[in-house]
Amino acid sequence: MLRKIIITFTLLITLSTNLYAAGSTESGSSKNKTNYEKAIIYIKSAKKFEKKNKIKKANKKYEKALKLLVKSNSEKPNQADTLNYLGFTTRKLGDYENGEKYYLQGLSIEPKHKGINEYLGELYVATNRINLAKKRLEVLKDCNCEEFEELKEIIAGNKKSKY
Repeated sequence: MLRKIIITFTLLITLSTNLYAAGSTESGSSKNKTNYEKAIIYIKSAKKFEKKNKIKKANKKYEKALKLLVKSNSEKPNQADTLNYLGFTTRKLGDYENGEKYYLQGLSIEPKHKGINEYLGELYVATNRINLAKKRLEVLKDCNCEEFEELKEIIAGNKKSKY
């Protein structure tokens, strides 16, 4: 009887250890992340570099994210979140034209997407098309969300885009 308990206990410890190891690495990240998930990690890292005014390092992260997002979009086309970040990374890298195309494609799928509407509005402000930015703000007006407040401040000129 005691032997069965010890074997069962050992088996449970081994299984739980293996399950933990299969789900994460020492850094806590899964080995089987999608290209989209990997891109988000690069974007978050790039934003941190931007806050420290390390633009070259940020741009390298955005470039890596962009490559992964292009792959993700080819694997699973027409995902609004992917298109949002494709627009975001291309805009951050200075390619406003393609950024706008990605945002508009995302809005054709999900017209009330908060992130796309905010970021497209920021792109419009950056390209001096305030009337179009105000249209994006109008879409967000009833969301009671930070995206509305952020874009409102940027349009008013009281705040620079944090992204």
